[in-house]
Amino acid sequence: MMKLLKLLMGYEAPAIDFPFPRTDVAMYGQLQGGAAHIDGQTWDELQLDAYLERVAQGCSIFGRQALYRRLLGGQDAAYARVRALADDGAAFDALTDACRGLRAVDTEVAQMLFGPEPARSPRWSGALALLPVALMLSVLLAFVWGPGWIAALALWVVLMGVQVAWYVRAQAWGRQVAALQQLLRAHSMLGGLPADSAGAPYVAALRPGARDAGRASRVLGRSPLQMLPGVSEYSEWMLLANIRHYFNSRNAFVDRLAALRDSYRLVAELEADLALARHVREAPVVCAVEVSDAVVLDSVVHPLVADAHPLSVDVRGSGAFISGQNGVGKSTLLRTVGLNLVAARAFGFCYAQCAQAPLLPVYASMQNEDSLADGESLYISELRRARELLALAAQGRTVFLIDEIFRGTNHVESVSAAAAVLDELARHGMVIVSSHNVVLAPLLAHALSPLCVEPDAHGRLHVRSGVLARTNGIALLSQHGFGDAIDARAHKVHAWLSSHLAHPQNCDGVLTS
Repeated sequence: MMKLLKLLMGYEAPAIDFPFPRTDVAMYGQLQGGAAHIDGQTWDELQLDAYLERVAQGCSIFGRQALYRRLLGGQDAAYARVRALADDGAAFDALTDACRGLRAVDTEVAQMLFGPEPARSPRWSGALALLPVALMLSVLLAFVWGPGWIAALALWVVLMGVQVAWYVRAQAWGRQVAALQQLLRAHSMLGGLPADSAGAPYVAALRPGARDAGRASRVLGRSPLQMLPGVSEYSEWMLLANIRHYFNSRNAFVDRLAALRDSYRLVAELEADLALARHVREAPVVCAVEVSDAVVLDSVVHPLVADAHPLSVDVRGSGAFISGQNGVGKSTLLRTVGLNLVAARAFGFCYAQCAQAPLLPVYASMQNEDSLADGESLYISELRRARELLALAAQGRTVFLIDEIFRGTNHVESVSAAAAVLDELARHGMVIVSSHNVVLAPLLAHALSPLCVEPDAHGRLHVRSGVLARTNGIALLSQHGFGDAIDARAHKVHAWLSSHLAHPQNCDGVLTS
């Protein structure tokens, strides 16, 4: 009896935070279409899976899908809305409580809602309710008329055949309908909250459809009695309750599809905002973004790096060339800038004291590698990625983040190819590139401002204007035990090469004439 009462009252299963794969989390964004502002390689190189996991803590599949869509291609600079929600504890708690049941959902429904519309149920499905009745009558008839057992057996075979043919589809559909019911129940509860404080805009948007959402949940669902343990198995195999529900609810789903999509969008976007509000409460530093053509990040940090040392970056015009000693953190700085630019476009905030940023697509080339599976060497991989970036540059202004371009070939050809490609990219967007090939700095000075990452007298990193004056690649030889002989010969070769290649005195006109 207690189980029946809980079902009738809308009892919620405990939150399980089911570990959905990226394909499920990405489904809503992919089905919605629109231009993506990052690609798969950029997503991986900026570690956006880990970032999404951090931002979406305590969030169901619906909120995760909405957050993924914003990161992929959305543009939402309404940080003030999220900040107000984070600061209003009562509104935040009330909205969170109403959404708590969503975390019990263990399947995604964006494909169901926004993919190809399912066909209406065939007309013959309406006759399925007659099969169990006919079977029972034939069994009763068999007790008074022997040949009735033949009819009973034939009907039993037909009933089992229907169950076997449609069982898998009915079970999968049932899980999706259960997920939809949790979504609709949250919509109904949210629409009934008081429309005041920071939650007012959300409640006002949800309230008009709240009653219909509750009604749709009841129409789509199965009878609570049928769902009781023991009863459900009997009703499925003897009465075809699961197959009949599959066909009946398909028609109800198609009839209400537009309203169901609206419920999904409203609830998913609200849950995404709740996740962001929870995140900005916990983040050590967050600020609203001022939209600008420049990238100016004051005391910026990477949200995934524990105890990250804040750095200030100022990049204007066509971009910057970043130099610095080995291991100083140039790659981390690029990822920090890249992730903050993505957050600025998608969420309207950065992890800095103050920030200016363009709300542009961001593309990265930082971890090209050999691929035995594709038969692709490192340099060929780098060339392929460079072609992709050039094609993207032709589509409109973009920010490119590039680390150690063309390291898969010799020094002279690496510098030559890198200078040509970076110069072309800088003509179409903003390029932020780091490299140990400091000869690129004067070659590209007409397009990219030189910046250097280095420690100050107290060992704290900062970014200054200029080019690295003293490299440490050879110094690390002795620090790692290569011996004096190798160290001395390396210095001898370096002195000779430096007079020819490392710091050319006159690069004017090499790329600009």
